[in-house]
Amino acid sequence: MLTLDIDQFMLELKDGAFQNVGPPTKSASVKLFDVEDAEAREFGDKRVKLVFEDDDGNEVQVALFPEDVREIVRDVEALEDDSPVFE
Repeated sequence: MLTLDIDQFMLELKDGAFQNVGPPTKSASVKLFDVEDAEAREFGDKRVKLVFEDDDGNEVQVALFPEDVREIVRDVEALEDDSPVFE
């Protein structure tokens, strides 16, 4: 299941093309639940792309610098040690 929450976002469709309209105060939140497939791969020369997909074909891709990936790995390792999630 994919949820998308967009605040203060408006698009204009003109001559078959989308155009951003309105003030630049937009923000968005995307959540993907029930992930069936997850992978990490190189993205360009300096980043790692994490790709998550559910069984409906919804996909979220996140490109991170290596230091951010290492921080996530440390967070997961701490959860493995301290959280009942991994029991």
